[in-house]
Amino acid sequence: MPSNSHTKDRQYFESILAHIKRKISLTDSEEELFVSKLKRRRYLKGHYIVQEGDIYKYQTFIISGKVKTFYMGDDGNEHIAMFGMADWWVGDLCSFSTRTPAIFNTQCLDETVVVQINYEDMMELYREIPQMERYFRLIVQAAYGNTTKRIVQNHSMPAKERYLLFSETHPEIIQQIPQYMIASYLGITKEFLSTIKKQLAEELKS
Repeated sequence: MPSNSHTKDRQYFESILAHIKRKISLTDSEEELFVSKLKRRRYLKGHYIVQEGDIYKYQTFIISGKVKTFYMGDDGNEHIAMFGMADWWVGDLCSFSTRTPAIFNTQCLDETVVVQINYEDMMELYREIPQMERYFRLIVQAAYGNTTKRIVQNHSMPAKERYLLFSETHPEIIQQIPQYMIASYLGITKEFLSTIKKQLAEELKS
């Protein structure tokens, strides 16, 4: 029988179950076992889900809110590697998988509700529900593909083209994330991003 807390949190778990069912099928008993391992957590704006140097203990799925994942460069500046929105997995996957210190920070940009599963429970799910291992393999493959694509784009596309592509691919991020953070993600200064946006605005007028 599910605990009272899990019954109360069921509404939060529906989002992650819907995400999973887009990729694999679970029986009712498998679904209940998976849900029994989940924990809901609420973070305030500015709080960290994981900090550089800590071992990342949980896989984290966003229910609501926004986060940024970044590292601090030798220049003392923040370099954003990715953003996270509702229906996204976030965090330092390498740290979680290898049980080594994280090289990234994941910080909440506003109040954020997440669902988490710890490493030990994840390993148990892999043993008990082989389909879950397939699901997370697909998630990791997609993340690796996106990272590889971004590396190629950063080396082969002008900043203006990268901004346009990012705007088309993730319009929700462009609308909700501060521009200086988007500039950091694109690897340019906020002043250069402002210049790009002015150029695009002028092109629309002509």
